[in-house]
Amino acid sequence: MSTETLAVTSEFFAPRPAIDDLLSEFLTQKERSAPVPGQSALIRILRDFISGGKRVRPLLCVTGWIAAGGRGDITQAVRLAASIELAHTCALIHDDIMDASDSRRGRPTIHRSLADRHHVARMAQQYGLGGAILLGDLALVWSDELLHTTLMPEAHRARVLHCVDLARSELIAGQHLDLLTTGKLHASLETMLSVIRYKTAKYTIERPLQVGAALAGAGPEVMNACTAFGIPLGEAFQLRDDVLGVFGDPDRMGKSRLDDLREGKSTSLIVHALRVCGPAQADRLHALLGDPDLGEREAAEIRSILTGTGARRAVEHMIEERYRQALDSLTVAPFPSNAIRTLEDVAEAVVHRTA
Repeated sequence: MSTETLAVTSEFFAPRPAIDDLLSEFLTQKERSAPVPGQSALIRILRDFISGGKRVRPLLCVTGWIAAGGRGDITQAVRLAASIELAHTCALIHDDIMDASDSRRGRPTIHRSLADRHHVARMAQQYGLGGAILLGDLALVWSDELLHTTLMPEAHRARVLHCVDLARSELIAGQHLDLLTTGKLHASLETMLSVIRYKTAKYTIERPLQVGAALAGAGPEVMNACTAFGIPLGEAFQLRDDVLGVFGDPDRMGKSRLDDLREGKSTSLIVHALRVCGPAQADRLHALLGDPDLGEREAAEIRSILTGTGARRAVEHMIEERYRQALDSLTVAPFPSNAIRTLEDVAEAVVHRTA
């Protein structure tokens, strides 16, 4: 989802240059002061990786700050937002390792890129994996540095840290559940929705909004409104990812649409298809899904089954249901009108995006 495909008000994107500048200056300073030989090169890889990010979560953090009444100097909200982006970078790097993905944002994943740089072929893969794990860890450490140097009233700090801790622990729990269900094609709809809620919905929409709102000193009413909007929209976000991961344009997405199929992920599409398809179609799905050598011809067969069984239509219906629920929540949310307009645009863009 690039900024070109995310047609949101300019107010939503207004903090992005400040977030980008802070990240660039922070990593440049780290590169210049790197005490260990070879670390500067690693930091340059990290900076290059971050440069391609969409900034959805950090921008939602700033939006949450505004929604909770934040106004005036935006500096500390930007610093907190940059911390969220570095933590997200850690999550992406490690996720690509777990998914054995080759590409991210139209470029080789970090572990693939590092492996390609190694001078001993038989050690290259292990070096790439190890280096990527360390680079993800480093991004998380520096996320904490930005987090703990963000200036805020002490009365707000405990709430901010609590929201950050929840976001991270929920993401890890959701990711683990995703690993447990990968290859289990008959996972229940309830299990699939749990993966979506904890791996994506809370982490992508609800918690970033709440972190920013907590910085502004939000009370329970505002925090609950962030949840009422964030959970359904976050679920719609992942459901749209499920559809794009199989039916999307890989050139627009910057990654392969074969990855989920090759891994045998139990996505919403697969769960729906297996609930209604006949024995022959179920046999084909079981035979094809999870094949690491699966090609476009086999993927086309899977897409045909997902469309013919009505699975794609059912997931599109789930997306629209959650989209309406998110919008309905804004009609009673105690947010200023400019924040509500921005969140309405965010919801539209997230749900109906093509990349």
